[in-house]
Amino acid sequence: MALGLSVIFGMLRIVNFAHGAMFMLGAFVAYYGAQLIGLPFYAALVVAPVVVGLFGLGIEVLFLRRLYGLDPLYGLLFTFALVLIIEDAMRLAAGALGSPYAAPPSLAGVTNLGFTLFPTYRLFVIVAAVVVCALVWYVLEHTPVGARIRAATEAPLLVRALGIDTQRLVSITFAVGIALAALAGVLAAPNQNVEPTMGDKIIINTFAIVVIGGLGSIGGSVITGFAIGLLQTLGAVIFPAFNDTLIFLVMIVVLLVRPSGLFGSPASAK
Repeated sequence: MALGLSVIFGMLRIVNFAHGAMFMLGAFVAYYGAQLIGLPFYAALVVAPVVVGLFGLGIEVLFLRRLYGLDPLYGLLFTFALVLIIEDAMRLAAGALGSPYAAPPSLAGVTNLGFTLFPTYRLFVIVAAVVVCALVWYVLEHTPVGARIRAATEAPLLVRALGIDTQRLVSITFAVGIALAALAGVLAAPNQNVEPTMGDKIIINTFAIVVIGGLGSIGGSVITGFAIGLLQTLGAVIFPAFNDTLIFLVMIVVLLVRPSGLFGSPASAK
């Protein structure tokens, strides 16, 4: 979630409040795919990001690109309105109550790690997250497409002067960011009920992670996401009463010490 949000902000400078709704849509694509056509879980990991990513691409082409260059408040208000529209539409289609989505039998049970027993599905989620983060980092840092995206982020006028279609790069980047949110929704679906508001709580934590890591910092979002996840897990054992607010306490401390975030540049905080 944080990786996708950071990718979008780094390229578009738009705070995508609808990211949580895309997370929810990814879970629903997996759920209805299984219910209607028997879509397997592993296939849903590919199908849901593609479907929701194309939906996000349509949103960018039809609406968001009209807001580039305007006050960031316009993008924030539009994406917030989009959340309300998508959630209400899903309430009408699926109801307000959640529906369970089972993990595949191959990922059921626990795995012996030598020092402890760990749920196999959660272990799969950790490995999948590491692989996806590493893949995105490699594409951005070691491929021609990634070089163009980074160049378009830092100097869009110069890139356009060189004849590169920055608008296409923007559209692709936004779609990929949305696809990452949908992938996170599929991975999260077996651990919670699939329901229209499932993205509301996680989007708040996601924004906090991106702010702590540094707005637009891909590596910062990845490292901070894993660190905060570990911190919250330990906090649930040591300080359970403060676990839900722990991430925000960390964010306050970081902003007091370093307003641009742990890995962000001062320019990204403006």
